[in-house]
This record gives sequence, C-alpha cells and structure tokens, in this order.
Amino acid sequence: MNLFLYIMTVFVWGSTWLAINYQIGAVPTEVSIFYRFSLAAFLIFCWCFFKRTRLKFSWKTHLFFIAQGLFQFSLNYLAAYEAYHYIPSGLNAIGFSMVLVFNIINSAIFFRTPVTVPIFVGATSGIVGILTIFWPAIATLDLTNASLVGVILSITGGLLSSFGNIISVRNQQNNIPVTESNVYGMGYGALALLAVIWIKGLPFQFDFSFPYVSSLLYLAIFGSIVAFGCYLTLLGRIGASKASYALVVVPVVALILSTLFENFVWESRIFIGVALILLGNIIILARKPSKEVKKEVVPLSNFKEAA
Repeated sequence: MNLFLYIMTVFVWGSTWLAINYQIGAVPTEVSIFYRFSLAAFLIFCWCFFKRTRLKFSWKTHLFFIAQGLFQFSLNYLAAYEAYHYIPSGLNAIGFSMVLVFNIINSAIFFRTPVTVPIFVGATSGIVGILTIFWPAIATLDLTNASLVGVILSITGGLLSSFGNIISVRNQQNNIPVTESNVYGMGYGALALLAVIWIKGLPFQFDFSFPYVSSLLYLAIFGSIVAFGCYLTLLGRIGASKASYALVVVPVVALILSTLFENFVWESRIFIGVALILLGNIIILARKPSKEVKKEVVPLSNFKEAA
C-alpha cells in the first residue's frame, strides 16, 4: 500500500509540471491557484457530505487546519510560482526540492526523529542528483538582486511546504483523517489566496479554452485531491523524512514526460543525475519504516493539542 501511495504521488505530481504550463497566461497566477484549491476543497466537501463524514472539530483543531492551509495550500505555492519570474524552472525545482532537507530538520526538532546514516546519505545523493541535472542553470546564474530574490522565494516555498508537512503529521497523530484535514486546509488556503487577490487588486479572469479548463480540472482533482491525499497519508505512515523524497523524484518524471511531449533531449549529466536520485531513493526507502515511524509519532508535549 505504501509503495502504491509513493508511486501515485511521484507520477501525478510529475505530470502536473506539464499541466501548470497551460495555467500560465491571461489569468493571474494567484487567481489560477485559487481556482485550483477552491475547486478541490468543494469536491472533497461534496464527497464528505455524500459519505456523511464527521466534519465537526474544536476551534483548536481549526487553528492547525488554518496553519496547514497557509503553509501547504497557499503561501508555499505563491512563493514557488513567484520565483518563476526571477529564475529558470530548473533552479526553482532545486529550491523547492529542499523540502526534503527541511523535513529532516523539522522532524528532528518537532518529533525528535533521529537523522540516521541512510537518511543522510540518501538525501545527499538526491540533492546532488538534482544539482547535476540542473547544473547549466546553476553555472550561468548571475547573482543579481533579481536572481537572489528568485532563489530566496524558491527556498521559502520549500520551507513553508515543510511546515505544512509537519502539521499534517501532527493532525494524523491526533486521529484527524487526511481527507477531513485536507478539505479544511484547502478551504482555508483558498481563503488566504482570496485575501491576497483582493489586496493586490487582481481581476477575476477566466480562460474558457480547453487547455486551461482541462489542466485546471487535472490539477484540482489529481494534482490536489489525489496526490496530496496519497502524499500526506504516506507522511503519516513512513514519516516526513522518507515520504518527502518523493518530491526529489518528481522532476525525474517531469523530465521523462517532457521527453515524450516536448522533445526534451537527454545528456550525460541527466543520466548521472537521475542515477543519483534513484540511488538515494533506494537508500532511503530500502529499510523497513516501522522503527522510524514509531519514533516519529511521539511528538513534543507542547506541539500536541491540549485535551
């Protein structure tokens, strides 16, 4: 089951790179992200209503839902998308993949999860693989003010996403199912995006073309509901340190799809980078996760919701 969740996360999010290309255009980025998560939240709510799922939680729990919405379904995406205006997509992928490192650090801080040798070596191999794949963008990077802003935004997106991951693990440890957590998190995230749109005075435009509508539906249903459901469930099962490696593998799938649909040409460094990423994947996931999960599900007393 864990393998299925991992594969679904990697392949769905890997394919969203293509879908996002059709979202960039006449419609402001913030508005497109708002459409995505508000639609996803609405669809999950309809499912919960149909299944008569309990959606009543304490106000303290809603504070964590709000935090998850801000860190995982709004601010992190705004930072990552804004970075596209300053740096190439390759550098943005590197910055956002740092969520793996942030998850390892945050797991150690909030859950006292030990940083084992396999996790350290596997994470290092994955990061080096990402750097190898996107080396031309790194080598030609001009550290002007604009480029520096882009790098900071990209890394910030990864950091915010990591906080969202940790909050999701905390919610699951408090017996809050992923579906219920996501419907509120995405809802609050959409409201935060709506506030940003209002503050910036952006127009509520919509593109009725088939590429935009179809990509929006794909991102809302598969990229948000399915992928986040799989990934966050995986977080609760094998821990944030291991599950987040899926985000390092995602660019590999994106490269494969780009080869099929965009005539991307592979070079020697691409093969080397992919090999390092896959090696790191094997190192991190080869060991049985039971011991790590057992350690990770004991949160700090001040991080758990008071009874």
